[in-house]
Amino acid sequence: METLIGVFIGIALSAACGFRVFVPLFVLGIAGRVGHIPLAGDFHWITSTVALIALGTATVVEIVAYYVPWLDHALDTIATPSAVLAGVLATAAVIGDLPPIVRWGLAIIAGGSAAGTVQGATVLARLKSGTMTAGLANPVVATAELAGSVVMSILAVLAPLIAVALIVVLLVWVYRTTRRIFFGRGTLSTPPENEILDDRQQRH
Repeated sequence: METLIGVFIGIALSAACGFRVFVPLFVLGIAGRVGHIPLAGDFHWITSTVALIALGTATVVEIVAYYVPWLDHALDTIATPSAVLAGVLATAAVIGDLPPIVRWGLAIIAGGSAAGTVQGATVLARLKSGTMTAGLANPVVATAELAGSVVMSILAVLAPLIAVALIVVLLVWVYRTTRRIFFGRGTLSTPPENEILDDRQQRH
């Protein structure tokens, strides 16, 4: 049961990494420092004072950078691989009671996928807002992403089951939004039967 809870915590933190890379790692470091979350032996460094200062500084820099018009676009180019890597690390850090090959395999598959999927959703949201508002709404999107990362990180630590439920809802939204963008509304639907009959009658 503890392993399963650890997996839930890791997936939730990984999803939070999809919004912001350093916020979840900073929260994880604090939670590990106070003893709320047991960390794998090779990840105790994240609870050190030096690591927390570095992660806190990186968190502030990342938050501010997304409000700078030219800098947010530059960050987008490295955001996806950085988020996936952070997601893998976050998951591996909280499931230390598994064999290394299983732990890292699960971290890559579950953690990396969760982070990459959420990051993909943020890219779609930023792309849509940039197209519709010429980038004017980017600060609003940045604020929403920051809020999502903070809320998801806190829930991952305090209520991982709720966090995972929110991830499922987010995945459904990503699927529907992606399908609407690339296939259009109603593309896959078939015309009503009465319309087909009317068309046949007109041909005859």
